[in-house]
This record gives sequence, C-alpha cells and structure tokens, in this order.
Amino acid sequence: MSDQFLATAGQISNDSIQVGEHRTGDAGGVGDCFPAGDAQSRFRDRIRLDGRQAKQVKPGLSGSAMVGWPSGHGSMMKRVKGYILIIGTLVMARAVIVERFAAQHDALMPNLPFVQQAASAPLAHSSLSSRADGARLASITIDYPAEGSLFPPEITAPKFLWRDGTESATLWLVDVAFSDGSAGIQAKSWGERLHIGEIDRRCIAPTNELPSLTPEQAAAHTWTPDTATWEAIKKHSTEHSATVTITGFRQTNPAEAVSRGRVVIKTSKDPVGAPIFYRDVPQIPSDHVKGVVTPLPHYALPLIAWRLRYVGEARSRLLLEGMHSCANCHSFSADGKTFGMILDGPMGDKGLYAITSIQPHMSIRKEDVISWESSRYKPLAPMRIGFMAQVSPDGQYVVSMINGAKEYDRANYYMYYTANYKDYRFVQVFYPTRGILAWYSRATGRIQPLPGADDPRYVQTDAVWSPDGKYLVFVRAEARDPYPPGWKLPEHANGPEETTIQYDLHRIPFNNGQGGRPEPIVGASHNGMSNSFPKVSPDGRWIVFVECRNGQLLRPDSQLYIVPTQGGQARRMRCNMPLMNSWHSFSPNGRWLVFSSKSRWPYTQMFLTHLDEQGNDSPPILIDEATAANRAVNIPEFVNVPLGGLLKIDVPAAEIYRLTDSGWNLAKEGQLEAAIAEWMKALELDPRDANLHNYIGAALMQEGKFDEAILHLQKALESHPDADEAHSNMGLALMQERRIAEATAHLQKALDINPANARAHFNLGYALYAAGKIPQSLAEWRIGLRIQPDVVPVLNQAAWVLATCPEASVRNGAEAVELAERAAQISGGQDPATLDALAAAYAEVGRFADAVQTAKRALRLATQQSEQDLAQALSSALTLYEAKTPLRETRSSPADFPPRR
Repeated sequence: MSDQFLATAGQISNDSIQVGEHRTGDAGGVGDCFPAGDAQSRFRDRIRLDGRQAKQVKPGLSGSAMVGWPSGHGSMMKRVKGYILIIGTLVMARAVIVERFAAQHDALMPNLPFVQQAASAPLAHSSLSSRADGARLASITIDYPAEGSLFPPEITAPKFLWRDGTESATLWLVDVAFSDGSAGIQAKSWGERLHIGEIDRRCIAPTNELPSLTPEQAAAHTWTPDTATWEAIKKHSTEHSATVTITGFRQTNPAEAVSRGRVVIKTSKDPVGAPIFYRDVPQIPSDHVKGVVTPLPHYALPLIAWRLRYVGEARSRLLLEGMHSCANCHSFSADGKTFGMILDGPMGDKGLYAITSIQPHMSIRKEDVISWESSRYKPLAPMRIGFMAQVSPDGQYVVSMINGAKEYDRANYYMYYTANYKDYRFVQVFYPTRGILAWYSRATGRIQPLPGADDPRYVQTDAVWSPDGKYLVFVRAEARDPYPPGWKLPEHANGPEETTIQYDLHRIPFNNGQGGRPEPIVGASHNGMSNSFPKVSPDGRWIVFVECRNGQLLRPDSQLYIVPTQGGQARRMRCNMPLMNSWHSFSPNGRWLVFSSKSRWPYTQMFLTHLDEQGNDSPPILIDEATAANRAVNIPEFVNVPLGGLLKIDVPAAEIYRLTDSGWNLAKEGQLEAAIAEWMKALELDPRDANLHNYIGAALMQEGKFDEAILHLQKALESHPDADEAHSNMGLALMQERRIAEATAHLQKALDINPANARAHFNLGYALYAAGKIPQSLAEWRIGLRIQPDVVPVLNQAAWVLATCPEASVRNGAEAVELAERAAQISGGQDPATLDALAAAYAEVGRFADAVQTAKRALRLATQQSEQDLAQALSSALTLYEAKTPLRETRSSPADFPPRR
C-alpha cells in the first residue's frame, strides 16, 4: 500500500507497485496472460470490422467481460469477416446503440460477469512499461492490495485501488493470471472514483471534521470484483500467486493501451475461523479531566456501539448500543465461554468489572458485576479503578492493574497520565504511571496482589495470560507522578509537554496466584523505546507488542513488533502502516492478527495480517465497512464462538446505573424528591441494591425524615453488611435521633471495613464529641481531614473546639487559626459560621483586632442571611473580643451540630 495513498507523514512504505518495474510471479513471469499479443492487440482484434477499425464501438460496453480469443484468432477473424458481410448492417446499428450507452456507462457497469481463458505465459514483448509497438506506457500505481498480500479464504471481495499515471485513461482492463495453470480471468472497469462512504450524522460535532480524501485518494480509481469473480480468484490463488494486471485505455481510442500496473496476491489456506468483537465509537474531543480517562463527552456515550464481524460477511452485526455508561477493555476466555469488560458505574465509579458466560443472547445483570473495592485485599487502600483487565484462558480468573498504594492523599494522588486534545484525530492519550497487578478469583470473589508484580516502586500493567494460564506477560516501568510540578497540558499527541514513560515487557509465573520473580523479555525491554500491550500467540511461541517513543497504544508513532516468548530479536512487522498501529489480537488458530490503524483515515479502521510458522506476517488487509466513515474501530478482539454463538448483548445493569446517575444529578440541584423518585425506579429493577437504599436514606436525612432514612439504611445493610458508607450514614441518622451509643458502633464498624472512609471519621468525631469525649473527637477529625482536607463543616467544627474548649489541654490556637483560615478561603469569606470560628481562633492567639474585624463581618453576613440565632451569638462574642477576652465554649458549635450532609 502506497505511503502517499495512506496520506500521513511517517516512515516510507515500499508496498506500492510502480509500472515499469519488472516483477515475476510464481509461474515464471505470468503477466498479461494473453496467448497471442498483449492487451492492446486483443483490444484491436476485438474491434476490427472487415479490415476497418470501428472507433465508435467501445470494447466491453455490451455488459460482458472481456473474452479471450483462442490461439488461432487469425482464422477466426476471417470467419468474423464473412459473418459481417451478411449482417454488417446489424453490426453498425449495434455500434450506434453501444455509443449511446457509453455516455451512460455508470448504469452499465454493475454486476459485470467474468470469463476464464486458458492460461499462458505472456510473450516476451508483453511488458509493464511498453506496448508491443515499443511505445512507452504510463505507470499505474496499485495502492491496494499491496504486493504480496495474503487474503483469508473466507473474506469478501476487496476494493482494488490504483492511480493512473496518465489522465487520458478512462477504461481499464483487469487481467488475473494464476500460477496454478488454471484459466485466467478478465474483467473491465470504468475506474469509479473512491468514495468516502456512509456518514453517521449523530457523530458530527463542532470539534471534529468529516473525513475527506487526500489528493492521492481523490486520484484513485477502484474496482471491486463481483462475488463470483472473487470466489474464482480465491479458489485459484490458494497457496499460489495470482497476478493482477490493470491496463488503461482511452475511451476515444480503445485500440491502444496507455498505462499499466501489476500486483501479485495470494489466498491463504488458513481460515480466520472466528468473528471479531470490537467497539465502534465516535471521535469527539472532550474536556480534559486530570487523571481520568474521558474518551468522549458524556452526551456521546450512548453513541458507542459494540459489533461482531465475520470476515466472510459484508457488514458487521450490531450487538449493543445506547448505554449511558462507558465500557471498555473487554476480553474473552480462550475457550469462548467467558466474557469480561470494565464497566463504569454510577457517579463515574471506574472500579467495576462485568464477567459473565457467553450466550447467543447475553445479558449483563447487576449480579454479574463485581467491584474491585468490595472484593479488595484489606491491606490495600481503596481502589476505584481497574485497567486492562484480562480473563484467564479457562475463565476462572481475571488479572488487572489496580491502585497498590496502602495510604495516599486522594486529592493529590493520580495513577494515570491523561491529556485530551482538540485535534479529533488523536483526541486523547492515557497511560498509567502507578499501579500493581492483582488477580481476582471467581471461586472466592476476592482480589489480591500478584507477588512479584506488586512492587509500588514500579507501575505494572497490561498483563495478558499465556495460552496455558501458567504465566503472565506484562509491562513495567519506574513509578512516577503523572503530573510533575510545572506540568502543562500539551496541545497535541506526542507533544514535548507529555510526561515521559517507557515500559519494558516482563514475564512472571502465575503459580496459582503466588507469582514469582519477573524477568525482562529480551528484545522488548531496555531498547530506548516504550514497549506495551503484549499479546501471546495461541501456540505460545510469539509475543506481538506495540513499540513507540512514549506511553502506549494510541500513539501516532506506534508500531507492531514480534518477538519470541522466551526473548530474542524483535522484528518490525510488515503489516505496519505509517500512522498508529495497535489494539491487536490473535485469531484462535494463531494464523491471523487483527489490529487498528489510522493510516487510511483519521477515523480508525481495522486490518488483518497473516502469520506463518516462523512469525512472518503479510501486508495489511482492510476489513471494510466495519462502521460509518466518521466513526472509529477500536479494541478488536477475536472471540472463539461459532456462527450464531453471539447475537445480542443486553446490559440491564447499565440502566440501573443510568437511573442512579439521574438521581444524583437531581440531588445536586437540590431536587431531593425527584432524586428519590429516580432511585425508587432503579430499586424496581433491583430491590436489594444496597447503594440505592443508601442514597435514598441519605436524601431522606437531608429532608429531616430520619425514621424513614433508618429503614432504608437497614435494608442496605441487610443486602450488604460490609457497606461502609451505609454504616456511616446509619451512624449519622442515629446521632440525629440522639442514639449516640448505637451511632458510635455503626461508625466504628464503617472504619473497621474501610479505614480511609473520611466521612466515617468525621461522623465518629461528632458522635464522640456529643458523648463528651473531646480529645478523641479531635483525633477523628484530624484523620478525616488528612484524607479529605477541604471539608468546610469539619474544618469549622475542629477550629471552634480548638479555640473555645474550656479545657486548656485541648485548646490549640495556632491549629485553630490554620483550619479556620483554610475554611474561610474555601468558602470565599462569605459564610458567617466560618467567619465566627475564625474570629474565635484569632481571639485565642491574642489577635483581638483581627477577631473584632472578622466578627463584625460575620455579624453583617448573618444579619443579611436572616440567621438570627447566629447573629445574636456573634454580638455576644464581639463584646468579648472588644474587651480583649477569648471566647470559651457555651454552645456546641458555630453551625448546626452535627451538620446535615
């Protein structure tokens, strides 16, 4: 395939075939395949009438394919002359009719039949560069298929693409000669121009563009063999070469060839043997969110589709679309029985994973969805994200990258480098810079680290299983902050501002989850490049991986390489095209690899390449019509199911998540009744959903309906006894009912389950405060603020206690000032309760002038906001500050206690 045709800058491809190059096929130079003379002489013989050339008779416009004359064509011509003496009038009348039809040739071209002729090597004077009379021919560059292309035996007909070196050619003869000795095939083509294809108007946005042809593509002509012709070509080119010669003619003078080009192709004996499952997505740039993979604006998520393609079918099958949750990184077990997919949950929860059995009509229910958080290994910190999860060959395990930090500051801790670009061609980049490998057992329902790939000094990701499940291949690099000080958002992919990371491939035994010592794979590590996304061949002999300068996967410079599984010399694969090659997958029989590339269009397409026993691959074969021209194909993966084994996918779990998110959006706008109504609809789909009961309970608390709230929270805990958020909310509800001992027990249980639950620490602090245990309450608030440092009500309460507590051993004026100033800064200095705490803190450290000024501002705001009780308390405090006297606590808090959240 010509690099000019592929239309992107990058390395030069040598796959285009230029006319004038002398190439020899397997049959010792089978070329034009004309027994006597070249295409020019055959055209001349076909239109010679009684010794005169009937110029108005255009060859091949009768709707038939080009018919080869037998070797004794001279005697036949004498007979033709005799016939013409009898029916000359009819012939001339036909010529006039044909000329009229020629003006409407587009209507004549569909469904052209083909004719086979006896095979024969071309005569010595048959040449790509010249006619029989010695006149030079212009070059035809055949852009697709590339020289040496190997087609699957079941694939549908390709669209041949060529560019003619002369603009005078308007009609082309396509001649196919076979090296197996069988008869050749001739067909004619008007060289229809290349068209963009179907456009999905739902995917048009102000931030992207419709695909357009490059100058080389706009200059291309096309020919697609009909079904019968293509089946004949495949039949006679299986394990033998087929030489396709395209010769151009002028419509005004069809007796003389003006251009010629040639390409040699073959058909493999190895079938693809399995369909390809892939994600079909729009390319619409979205806003950058630091550390979060956001491939699309939220409104476009329902436009994502999942399709299945059998390469023997002309179109793909739609399995799933319309989901309001993002789903990605799907995988299948080698036996084709188990399916896994990362699924975003409500409120952007990226820590969910769906795993279920493959059926023709597959349904992903909520009970098929696991949470890395709820199944986590307890010494680990909460893990809200899984990445590149892979189902084991037997479907019993899942390996995934997770957050491996035991403690971290959520506000400043990121696992991923992400950047979103306004350039729709490469809308985003994402790659992890922290994380460990963990494995999940379906039998136990638990996830735990894989020893040897759990070192927090490194990022360990992209793990895939060996065919026997005994070892894993993964990538590793030194861990780093994805956003170092001074980081700036790059303007484009591979920009100099991107955080640099280069991965190396490693191999580690699984050893029933016990892991082992990781070993770098020679040829795919420490080579000055970033090596990622490994895939192991089904026979276990080869690893195909992506190599690029920085990061992984969807990079403009990503190239496919192949290396022995034990390590060795890595080879750049022949199938690579100039722009982005990644997302690859082996067919179950190991003979074919599917991958994605942007080399033809800015919108990603998928291609096939064949691999032989020695790991040698063939030029890329386009899987056409995989989606609309303005949509992208990504994550193609072979699935080992028979025809009809996967027809439709439903995800009722996603509808629950949609309703959950809808309720949350309403709650954020203060529409609590409407939010509760949405969550109640979701409960109809899953009455035991602990999260929904918890959300409803929290909303009812905000409405002051504590008895109803407690009933829903009890149901949440019945369904999920280890739901730390439900325990925390139950503690808060019981506290409002002044059931302090019961509240304390639930809050302590929440922290036993999840020590990093900041809200549970906050609420336990309030319960202990209400019980008169002031030092213990401050200790809980401090822990919670280390996890979530900017919660204003807790900052206020802690500052108030530290400034006003009657016990001198508890007071700490300096800390009170620090906390209260932070709260005032966060609230913009417009919250009277926050300013009340700040004034008390200033008074405690002897800054009475500041205390007076701050208290006056707080009093003014409280009066304006009609907070009469607070205004009265501030007036009393102001009198003390003016008298240079600090305040000692006579009321529980400068705000409602405990605050309703």
